[in-house]
Amino acid sequence: MTELLSDDRIQAALEHLPEWHRDGDAIVREAKLPSFPRAIEVVNRVAELAESADHHPDIDIRWRTLRFSLSTHSAGGLTEKDVSLATEIDGAVDAVMDAS
Repeated sequence: MTELLSDDRIQAALEHLPEWHRDGDAIVREAKLPSFPRAIEVVNRVAELAESADHHPDIDIRWRTLRFSLSTHSAGGLTEKDVSLATEIDGAVDAVMDAS
């Protein structure tokens, strides 16, 4: 089983993930894209990353605003898997924003 992160480790990770915040047993980020097609492009990129990592975020799509929530449900909270995927999600958002 994957080891849960301590509160100190979560706080340290969030210092390197400025767009993310803790919400209970999850970390959450919202991203506003310039258009609906760009938002879906991010979702598609994240879907590929999530499949490769076998770790899937909850994604809420509201027109051009995306909300990502990460938690390792099988472990009952936050793990390194969540921190790693959050970093990759940031990269996907940045790549689409830079291309816009």
